[in-house]
Amino acid sequence: MAVDVLLGLQWGDEGKGKIVDYLAPQYDLICRFQGGPNAGHTLIFDGKKFVLHTIPSGIFREGLINLIGNGVVIDPITLRQEIKEIKEAGVDTQGRLLVSKKAHLILPTHRLLDQASELSKGKNKIGSTLRGIGPTYMDKTGRNGLRVGDILDAGFERKYNELKEKHLGLLKIYPEFSYDLQEVETEWMDSLDTLRSLEAVDCAYYLNDALEQGKEILAEGAQGSMLDINFGTYPFVTSSTTLTAGVCIGLGLAPSTIREVIGITKAYCTRVGSGPFPTELDDQDGELLRKEGKEFGATTGRPRRCGWIDIPQLKYTIMLNGVTQLALTKIDVLDIFETIKVATKYKMASGLETDQLPYDLRQDNCSPILEAHVGWQTALHDATDFDILPDAAKNYILALEKHLDTPITLVSNGPERSRLIERKTSPV
Repeated sequence: MAVDVLLGLQWGDEGKGKIVDYLAPQYDLICRFQGGPNAGHTLIFDGKKFVLHTIPSGIFREGLINLIGNGVVIDPITLRQEIKEIKEAGVDTQGRLLVSKKAHLILPTHRLLDQASELSKGKNKIGSTLRGIGPTYMDKTGRNGLRVGDILDAGFERKYNELKEKHLGLLKIYPEFSYDLQEVETEWMDSLDTLRSLEAVDCAYYLNDALEQGKEILAEGAQGSMLDINFGTYPFVTSSTTLTAGVCIGLGLAPSTIREVIGITKAYCTRVGSGPFPTELDDQDGELLRKEGKEFGATTGRPRRCGWIDIPQLKYTIMLNGVTQLALTKIDVLDIFETIKVATKYKMASGLETDQLPYDLRQDNCSPILEAHVGWQTALHDATDFDILPDAAKNYILALEKHLDTPITLVSNGPERSRLIERKTSPV
């Protein structure tokens, strides 16, 4: 049939996992198309919290196939732990969790290179999660990487040792730091048994055959559009294509197969790590957003930087992704605010006002022009229908919709699976 895409429009942490989980029953396959264990997709239901780093967020929906695509980089240790945790929760992964043979592997030495590189940058560090993502993608583009299919090959050990020795040589260019490679390497090798137990597929053939059979596919993105390697706030970005274009190269699907593109944005804005953030609040409002939103990284635990929602930034990523509808998350975090602000334009250092992102988005070359909205100052947690929301909350949502010229079809008013307001029946 067709492929729908769900991805984040900000700097990540928009609540993609919850929305994927909610929409998953409408599909036959849920497929991760890029990123690695630097992702942290949080799902809360039945009083339990789960954080998925590699496994697609449809795994908790019975009967659905979940596929880790060739655009994903996999740490076998992290994947083994994830599988263990969801099995302990009573979830059967047998025959439901597939992996592309062409997905690249994160080696223990990739993580060492990541740590060494970040340490060497000092105060100019990028904010890496130190999980080896960047060095793995570097080996991929440098045509040195190891893939899932290689662990099934008789020559795997030789290939592994050759790449490991190359990495150890590269580590010599960095300042020394202590590590125990042997301990981690033993655990990594043991974890390959779990990876080998999964069904490994040729992703492109598998998914295109599924489409021929009339299957519905949801492609799940990781990180956020502003972290895209080509169009994000470079160099403070991730190492993969986080945009809709990444679906094609990360799953082996043609652009013509894509139907709906569902963009996820918080009702405010956050960022983890270094890099420009025009609407960042270093004041009481910023602290309140962090506290009320529990804004700490699901993967790193780092406190997130918080600020008001940014319309120029969102218009930019809506354009890049071809977004057809929006899901607005964490609107309940704004319940306590008397006044809520929206950045509608930037004022450049030259005095020029613009709604376009400059080439170099720095705090010292542009400042947000803010539009004030009256807050609703009442809890939205129990709302089940858009029409019963307070007028101030409805007005805020409608104002965003008008600014962005894109329909907001889903509004999340709490972290649990059930806390979601639909403004139309289905994206499909």
